[in-house]
Amino acid sequence: MANLDDLYREIILDHYRSPRNRGELDAPGVVRTEGYNPLCGDELTVFLDVRDGIIVDIKLTGHGCSISQASSSMMSAAVKGKTVDEARETIERFKQLMTVHQTALDDRAEPVVADLRTMGELAALQGVVKFPVRIKCATLAWNTLSQGLDDAYGVQGTGSQ
Repeated sequence: MANLDDLYREIILDHYRSPRNRGELDAPGVVRTEGYNPLCGDELTVFLDVRDGIIVDIKLTGHGCSISQASSSMMSAAVKGKTVDEARETIERFKQLMTVHQTALDDRAEPVVADLRTMGELAALQGVVKFPVRIKCATLAWNTLSQGLDDAYGVQGTGSQ
């Protein structure tokens, strides 16, 4: 298990040190959505270029802790090139990963378990659930992406531009 924890830690550090998809998009039809975590000051702006229901490009700006920045980098890599519906499914799977389930038999909290086979690099963030105050850091990018998709394309529709 220690080797897996080391791998997860390296994935997070790699995305923090070398974030993917940094920058801005400035083109007609680009959706710009801002997210903010008042608990620790993380700020993020997500720029989406969606055409014919596909996220053809995504860029990010902002600053914050290593968890929020790594998560935003991982999020952008996970949804770029996907359909809006696929992105929404990925958002939902990630949010499930960030939840803790109470067992019916006692009050012990058990994190949802994921691995690299099912979640890819996103599984590296599952350790965040051990620190509930950091869950908002990890989900900031995902909530901001979800808001951007909702604002631009409605809660149900995929839309196209």
